[in-house]
Amino acid sequence: MIEVVSSSSPAFSLAGSVVTIGAFDGFHRGHLRLIEEARADAMQRSLPLVVVTFDLHPLRILAPERAPRLLMGPLMRRTLLESLGVDTLYLLHFDRERASQSPTDFVEQVLVATLGAAAVYVGENFTYGAKGAGNVATLVEHGKRRGFAVRHLPLLTVAQANVTTSLDPEMPVSATLIRALIQEGHLEEANALLGHPFGLEGGVVPGDRRGRTLGFPTANVAVLDEYVKPPDGVYAGFTLLDGGRYPLAISLGTRPMYYPGGGARLLEVFIIGYTGDLYGRELLVYFLAKLREQQVFDSEEMFRHQMTLDVDAARALSERWPSQEQ
Repeated sequence: MIEVVSSSSPAFSLAGSVVTIGAFDGFHRGHLRLIEEARADAMQRSLPLVVVTFDLHPLRILAPERAPRLLMGPLMRRTLLESLGVDTLYLLHFDRERASQSPTDFVEQVLVATLGAAAVYVGENFTYGAKGAGNVATLVEHGKRRGFAVRHLPLLTVAQANVTTSLDPEMPVSATLIRALIQEGHLEEANALLGHPFGLEGGVVPGDRRGRTLGFPTANVAVLDEYVKPPDGVYAGFTLLDGGRYPLAISLGTRPMYYPGGGARLLEVFIIGYTGDLYGRELLVYFLAKLREQQVFDSEEMFRHQMTLDVDAARALSERWPSQEQ
C-alpha cells in the first residue's frame, strides 16, 4: 500500500530512500522509465522508493491564467503509482514560500533532512529552487557534498517510446504533447505515449435517471474543470471497483438527444456488470477508444438499440485491453 505524505506533515522523515522528482503531470512513458530505474535501484539498496512532486501545478500559484489543465487526478495518480511499486508519494506543498526556496535549502530540507536520499533520479531538464536556479549539474554537486548519487535520464522521444503514432519520431514525449492529443481527440496516440489509459475521476452525483428508463442506468461523474477532457462523444473504457475491473460505455457531452440546444456537459458511464450503489463514491473512468459521436435519433427505440451496440463494443474493447493490476 502506497503512503501519501504532505510536506506539511513535520513528523515524517526517512532514514534512507531512493527518490525521483518531477512535475509528473500524467506520468507518461518518460516518467515511467524514470520510476522503473529508480525502483530497481531502491530494491538493490533495500530502501523505499519515494516519488516527489507538487500538490499543485506551480503555475496555479505563479500565473493562474497560464496554468495548464491537468492530465491526472489524485486518486488515479495514487492508483498508478501503487501499481508501479512506489512506497511513498511525497507531495510538496507549493506556495509563494516554496517558490522562493533556494536550491540549497530544497536539497537540505527535502532530500537530506526529510527523505535521507541515497540516490536521486531526475530528467535531464530538471530544475529546482527559486526561478529554477538549480539544475542537474548543481544537483550533482549537492550530491557529492551530501552523499547521495544523482542519475539523470535523457528525454524520451516518440521513436524511443516504441509505439505506433503519426507523430514526428524525434518529438520528445511530454505532458504538453499528450494534453494536446487528448483535446484534439487522438486518444489512442495519447494512451500509447502515456503507457496507460488516460482517465478522469470524480464523485458520483444524482442525475435525471433517464438511463434507467432505457435499460441502461448510468452514473453521473462530477469532474472538476481543471482536468483535460477529450471531445464530446461515446467512448469505451473501464473502471476499478471493489477489487474488480468493469467495462464502461462512456458518454461525454451535452446530450443532444434530449437537449437539442445543448445541455450541461456531463460525463455519464454505464458500468457493465456492476450493480452496487455508487452515490457519493469517487469513480475512476479510464478511456480506451472513441466509439462514435453523440447524435440525435428518431426514436428512443433506435437510441436504445444503439446503446446496446455501444455496450457490446465497449465490453469487447475492454476485454482486449491488457490487464491492469492497479
